[in-house]
Amino acid sequence: MTVYREKFQDELESLISECIKLGKECHKRLARAVEILVADDIEEARNLVKADVEINKMEAAINAHSINLITTQAPVASDLRLIISCIKIADDLERIGDNIGNIAEVRKRIKITNERTLLRFKTMERLASLMLEDVYTAFKEKDIDLLHEIITRDQDIDAVFVQITTSDIFEESDAFLTGQIQLTAKYLERIGDHIKSIAEHIYFIQTGEQYEKNKYQ
Repeated sequence: MTVYREKFQDELESLISECIKLGKECHKRLARAVEILVADDIEEARNLVKADVEINKMEAAINAHSINLITTQAPVASDLRLIISCIKIADDLERIGDNIGNIAEVRKRIKITNERTLLRFKTMERLASLMLEDVYTAFKEKDIDLLHEIITRDQDIDAVFVQITTSDIFEESDAFLTGQIQLTAKYLERIGDHIKSIAEHIYFIQTGEQYEKNKYQ
């Protein structure tokens, strides 16, 4: 029984490693998202869109691994909680990849040059990148307080999104450009939402409870 349990534990660790690898890939791509918007050459934007296939494959592999563990290993409640949460985390990461690809699609259509708007985008990107980095730290160190902080910090991204969509866009006279700015802001805002969701999944892994904001008020 001990050998069986050790082998199963190794499988769980492998599944976690796959999720971490997917998270790092998304983090790497997120760091380039806003720079692509101002690049003179749209080739990088095209490559980023094409590369989303790799993100999808990584998510599919995590799902297949998770289902195999559930159907063949009969995991106990705590292990099942981890496996199901990995499926959900992979889904959120895949959606982050989709939104990064969508930002690259914007660059294929238009180049955004307004410095104030680009600064707002960079702020949203940086806030999201820091959240994603801290999610990994909170998971590794089992830091519940940091998870709560990450979830709360999504409000900062939302605040910049509101600033862009209710104020900055009115500086532009080109309706098509205005629409592309709104789309980009929305994609970045959704990335923040998905990272918040990942933090909530990790909270569930570590506590066995659904995250409830009022517990921290």
